[in-house]
Amino acid sequence: MLKSIAIIPACLLLGAIPLLVGNPAPQAATANAFKVPPDIAAQTNPVKPTPEGLAKAKKMYGWDCAMCHGAGGDGKGDVAVQSKFTMKDWTDPAALKDMTDGEIFYIIQKGKGDNMPGDGDREKPDEIWTMVTMVRGFAKK
Repeated sequence: MLKSIAIIPACLLLGAIPLLVGNPAPQAATANAFKVPPDIAAQTNPVKPTPEGLAKAKKMYGWDCAMCHGAGGDGKGDVAVQSKFTMKDWTDPAALKDMTDGEIFYIIQKGKGDNMPGDGDREKPDEIWTMVTMVRGFAKK
């Protein structure tokens, strides 16, 4: 029992050493490592949106995305403002003009770095493609 009590603080201390030293290399490598695979980036949206699908995408966006990306896609959600994140303003047509549907799909599904988790398997591919349509639609309003 005493051995366990002594081992836990030692492990915690050793595990915290990189945090105390402040090694920035892994963070820089992670930021530079993000790339959408070319075969996915080349994909175009195969889903024709329906009113029901867009309503579900809007709900999903409200739960998972609006806190950072803003309710209307302007990049000024509460979390983004408080954390001083610089987000793209999707209401500006230029914000997504250089991104393919496949790139947007991949980012929604897989996430982008530590600050943006992906939906993973929570949503079906067709639902994510509908979200791509919705995100692109912010610039059309």
